[in-house]
Amino acid sequence: MASTLFRTKNVEQSIQDTEDPEHALRKSLSALDLTVFGVGVIIGTGIFVLTGTAAKNTAGPAVSLSFVVAGVVCALAALCYAEFASTVPVAGSAYTFSYASLGEFPAWIIGWDLILELALGTAVVAVGWSGYIHSLLDNVGWHLPEALSGRDNASGFGFDVLAALLVLVLTAVLVVGMKLSARVTSIVVAVKVAVVLVVIVAGAFFVKGSNYRPFVPKSQPVAAGGNLKAPLIQLLVGWAPSDFGVLGVFTAASVVFFAFIGFDVVATAAEETRNPQRDVPRGILGSLIICTVLYVAVSIVVTGMQKYSKLSVDAPLADAFKATGHPWFAGLISFGAAVGLTTVCMILLLGQARVFFAMSRDGLLPRFFSHTHPRFRTPYRPTILLGVIIAVVAGFTSLSELAELVNIGTLFAFIVVALSVVILRNSRPDLPRAFRTPLVPVVPVLSVLASLWLMLNLPAETWLRFAIWMVIGFVVYFLYGRTHSRLAERDDGTAPANTPKPGTEPGGGAGTR
Repeated sequence: MASTLFRTKNVEQSIQDTEDPEHALRKSLSALDLTVFGVGVIIGTGIFVLTGTAAKNTAGPAVSLSFVVAGVVCALAALCYAEFASTVPVAGSAYTFSYASLGEFPAWIIGWDLILELALGTAVVAVGWSGYIHSLLDNVGWHLPEALSGRDNASGFGFDVLAALLVLVLTAVLVVGMKLSARVTSIVVAVKVAVVLVVIVAGAFFVKGSNYRPFVPKSQPVAAGGNLKAPLIQLLVGWAPSDFGVLGVFTAASVVFFAFIGFDVVATAAEETRNPQRDVPRGILGSLIICTVLYVAVSIVVTGMQKYSKLSVDAPLADAFKATGHPWFAGLISFGAAVGLTTVCMILLLGQARVFFAMSRDGLLPRFFSHTHPRFRTPYRPTILLGVIIAVVAGFTSLSELAELVNIGTLFAFIVVALSVVILRNSRPDLPRAFRTPLVPVVPVLSVLASLWLMLNLPAETWLRFAIWMVIGFVVYFLYGRTHSRLAERDDGTAPANTPKPGTEPGGGAGTR
């Protein structure tokens, strides 16, 4: 049983699978496309909303340092992702990486985790986009029927038709092709970044030095509590994170971390990149650096425009301009947020479809979903299936409390990828690595510790929901995945014709157990 659970799929076989005509994806992306994808998915709800929450409740003007801390945590993970994505340029991201190093069962767990993370992320962002559109429509006097707005009404029925429609339209765009997706993303990202730059440049004229004092407000320890909404670390050791002060900066980092989620999705497009060894690391690291600089600049400006204690939690950037007597900018920010969330939703849906596709190609999910479109060369079957499911979920559910599952799922993936880098360095030192994570194992270990720290600051109920999803994953794996895996067929001598027998893979050795 142990050998079955931890059998690995070697890198050569993973790469060979991408060359099968029925399962091959079209290679059309460049480093610029990947960077645009990264910026497109990272800049979203986080910067437009979380700045006010973190500044007002935990960090004060020092929220800019919280963004730096969160950016460093992501940078440590990004260095590990960059090595793996350039070494194993195969769809699936952390799932594929862990299959090559930790084994099949850990790979299944991380794949199952990514499906939840990206599905919830897509649905939550679609609902957020719908909220901005509703607000803009209300401003011009157009009102959707309450039953189709997703809002509470007397009948008790509410379907968010705008959120569902957005997901379905983006599903169609992704089915048609990655290059079209890249073009759409480029246009939308240009608009979104322009709005962020307007916030920085225009807001700088309204900054008052007095709003920065004190830059790090005096610490206010949180009273100990015992409910599931408390951070897990508080329940485990009785220590409560601090509001404000130096510890408040780190507590806020676990909040604003959501604003960085998405750069890892760039790795899922490695198989569709023309030169993945060179371009994927550039796309991952480039997008993260650009967004971190923008985030820090925005947080410095907005806390300088308005006293942190008076910042709005729902729309801090827009309301800060209103407070300075410039409501026109508030409307522009709302428009930019609505436009920006479109790309976030599309790229999260793209990433999820690629993970699902990779798992089905390995037999852990039904292989029906592993065939690409004969014309567009996209994984159209899982894209359509997941698009329809997420559209329904986004239409009927607000998912406000489940949004934190996206955070814990991403951090868990960071830990797995960091561990996988160390393991593969030792088990396959012969592999060509176009990009090498510096200071191994120091950087991967720091990545694990930093990600774990942020996870411990998430509510205990988030951990509970995450555990329930994992248990469901265990059941699915043992009832279906373990026996339908392509590696299981190889062990039984019943492998498909295009699957080499152990010991005959390109690059040598059995290497699959």
